[in-house]
Amino acid sequence: MTLPSGWLLWALLSACFAALTAIFAKVGIRGVDSDLATLIRTVMIIAVLAPFVWLTGKWSNPLSLSPKTLIFLALSALATGASWVCYFRALQIGQASQVAPVDKLSVVLVAVFAFVLLGERPSLQEWLGIALIAGGVLLIALHRAPIGA
Repeated sequence: MTLPSGWLLWALLSACFAALTAIFAKVGIRGVDSDLATLIRTVMIIAVLAPFVWLTGKWSNPLSLSPKTLIFLALSALATGASWVCYFRALQIGQASQVAPVDKLSVVLVAVFAFVLLGERPSLQEWLGIALIAGGVLLIALHRAPIGA
């Protein structure tokens, strides 16, 4: 058996770290306002990532990037911030095993947005997988928190 490589390896690592994020955050936000916790998390990310980028020689002047790139990176940052605020608020109120799967509805939304906005065309098999993810999210959400509860 061979280990995955390329994008699949990085995607699997991302999933593992995202899972740990939910667990660590759930423990870390006990007794702390979720917005303050999000800010602390953001500062920590900057404190770790800035030296990493600098020490690995990946730093370049951001102002040399195209305006389109800067605009879309800014929009991505705003969406990330909004996602984190909502995620931490949901974690503070709900169970990690309840919040994290519903958060993964983003997988379905990415596929739909990529279809509509980027012209990507998933295969029938890929759409089936996306539909199964959506169904799983609904099963978890409806079982754990019935609509209107």
